[in-house]
Amino acid sequence: MNSFVKAACVGFISLGVWSSTALAQDSWWKTAAQPYQGATIRGISESTPASKYVEQVLGPKFTEETGIKVEFEATSWDQMYDKAIKDMEANTGIYDFVYIEQDIVYTYLARNFLVDITKTLADNAKIASPDFKPENFTTFLNYFKDPKSGNVMGVPMEAFIKPYLYRKDLFDDPAIQKAYKDSTGADLKPATTHDEYTQIAKFFTEYGADKELWGTTVQASSSHPAAFYEFFESIAPTFGVYNWGINGTTFAATEANGGQMNSAAAKKALNYWVGLLKYAPPESTSSTWDEVAGTFAAGRAAQGLVYGENAAWIATDESKSTVVGKVGVSLPPVEAGVMEAAESGKGYIGYYDGGAFGIPHSSKNKDASLLFLQYIGQASVQTDWVLAGSRIVMNSTYDDPKIVDQDKKMNGYYTLMREDGKLFAGAPPFPFHSQVLQVVAPFIYKAIVGEIKPDDALDQAATAAEAELVKLGYRK
Repeated sequence: MNSFVKAACVGFISLGVWSSTALAQDSWWKTAAQPYQGATIRGISESTPASKYVEQVLGPKFTEETGIKVEFEATSWDQMYDKAIKDMEANTGIYDFVYIEQDIVYTYLARNFLVDITKTLADNAKIASPDFKPENFTTFLNYFKDPKSGNVMGVPMEAFIKPYLYRKDLFDDPAIQKAYKDSTGADLKPATTHDEYTQIAKFFTEYGADKELWGTTVQASSSHPAAFYEFFESIAPTFGVYNWGINGTTFAATEANGGQMNSAAAKKALNYWVGLLKYAPPESTSSTWDEVAGTFAAGRAAQGLVYGENAAWIATDESKSTVVGKVGVSLPPVEAGVMEAAESGKGYIGYYDGGAFGIPHSSKNKDASLLFLQYIGQASVQTDWVLAGSRIVMNSTYDDPKIVDQDKKMNGYYTLMREDGKLFAGAPPFPFHSQVLQVVAPFIYKAIVGEIKPDDALDQAATAAEAELVKLGYRK
């Protein structure tokens, strides 16, 4: 268990730091839960700091207040999806609530996996908590609404951006600044362009040759979808290639047919990203998001794109991170015109990630599960959850004194998320998400290990994506 989460959990329980709002609702929760006394609800999620907090704090507290037992399985990303989807497909009802990552929600909606939360609460006022207010959430909630009805299908439990982290202690060191200036003729500062980023990566790799220090992280596992996601959701957009390069109207992927997956911009992006491997630690070709966070926390990289869910512990937890107090936060580097496109709403510069808990139609304890989802959707339980998992799903949380204090220790990550989160975007609304990932990812893996050139990888990937979309009936 993440020690930062553990410390938060222990302090949270032992001190009884529950807001007056939560305490005031105690009698309501007990009354609403009476018909479900002794019931056990089961959930599954990826093992992240935010999920661990649910398992260690929110679940037990809900049980204490309602008598409904929560069994929560925090497992690997792969196992989470495999188990949840198989359960919902077979209608076996093993899980009563499941984690829905933002990029998979459209597939779940297309397959009618999820209970309509808005409608269920409207139909059963006895389980509609007065403290659960969808309007309290950030606009991230919109990703979990049915596009047709506008009804809520999932309750957000985490949301974060993927910023550019850099070693502030290295970038601010006068001796290193001078060496960089002498070597490149430029001032050392966080990169705003890809050329600057590459130059910094090269410099620190050379500088750190005898220090176990490299110039950048790269989330480039050659056998895990994490590589696909880093390229298409974090790198390609900074080159102006959006929605995986797939035309959302014609579902074309090849440039010849009006797509962008193998466009000149996409090829420039993949060459850039694969090219960074020469300046990255050797573990990079087996790194998912977890290993990237570990690499940065171990002080093995001078900069990198790191998921925000890990920002808090990397910047503040001395038991896990060697770079506490040394982490700077900035926006990712971009090509000319991309930032302006994002600011105007015509593009985006990276991935706005996160997820929600939803209730499968196969659940055998829908009402009891909905009580739990409302319970974790109260404003009163958000602050300590943020401290444990650096996730914010409600606007009011930003102004909490505890969050303001942690923001300072994180060199402004929450401020960046609040002010510039609009420049990031979730995954495209593709119900064919998994199918396209499966046919495209192998070509990205081959480019990573040098089996084929990046340009050829994207030509073949775009062709394969189109063939799959024809097969699925989306493209004629």
